[in-house]
Amino acid sequence: MTPIIIVLVILVVLVFIALIKTVQVIPQASAAIVERFGRYTRTLSAGLNIVVPFIDTIRNRIDLREQVVPFPPQPVITQDNLVVNIDTVIYYQVTDARAATYEVASYIQAIEQLTVTTLRNIIGGMDLERTLTSREEINAALRGVLDEATGKWGIRVNRVELKAIEPPTSIQDSMEKQMRADRDKRAAILTAEGIRQSQILTAEGEKASAVLRAEGDARAAALRAEGEAQAIRTVFESIHAGDPDQKLLAYQYLQMLPKIAEGDANKLWIVPSELGDALKGLGGAIGNFAPPTGGGNNGSGQSPRRESPRLDKE
Repeated sequence: MTPIIIVLVILVVLVFIALIKTVQVIPQASAAIVERFGRYTRTLSAGLNIVVPFIDTIRNRIDLREQVVPFPPQPVITQDNLVVNIDTVIYYQVTDARAATYEVASYIQAIEQLTVTTLRNIIGGMDLERTLTSREEINAALRGVLDEATGKWGIRVNRVELKAIEPPTSIQDSMEKQMRADRDKRAAILTAEGIRQSQILTAEGEKASAVLRAEGDARAAALRAEGEAQAIRTVFESIHAGDPDQKLLAYQYLQMLPKIAEGDANKLWIVPSELGDALKGLGGAIGNFAPPTGGGNNGSGQSPRRESPRLDKE
């Protein structure tokens, strides 16, 4: 192989390498830092870019998408001298590739250390109970400090989340006992309220039932009294319409005597004073209808003597 061919091959290889170094393709949502003789020249954006080969070099390629970085648990002392372990998650995004490259050596490590120190300052001013119930407040305070400090690094902190807050084991046992006691107390209160409400509803139902029953009895009694009054009124009107005489009344009274005398407890009953007059009238009426005996007299020219019926009851 002649030296000319060797030189041509070397030239072709150099041209090929130069073309590769000249054409730079940057993916979407990415950026590249270009340096010329070790000094920052420009930032390459997404797409096809041309650089000077062997003079311009790619210093760093940075992802501009939002990143999620979880940090390991960090021991933090609360205001009441209790140690809690807190896990944090940071959502950040690079907004300035140049600042993220030259303003800080490692922005991930810087964000982590800044998060730990800021978290200790925030939790150090809170007691354990407030720490466990103030996650939103802690997140907002932590995000404000991180966003202000990382702005000059070309970093924007979008969100800060506390994954877990773990108090000491003894405190967890005490909290579980307290929560169990609170649940038992609430259950007892709810049970008592349920029983009380049930008794109230039962009493109200019994009251309403008694009221309705009393109203029904009153209406029934009123209807019975009204019916009896109507019956008495009808009988009275019928009697007056028929214009009964004393003989008929006496006869009706005699028909009722057996019913009055019924029962073993009836040892004594009172005969009204008007009964004698009624019986006399009734006896006279019966005598008028009786057939005559012995020519109508007893030989002495006098009519036979009638004896009034005698009523007695053993």
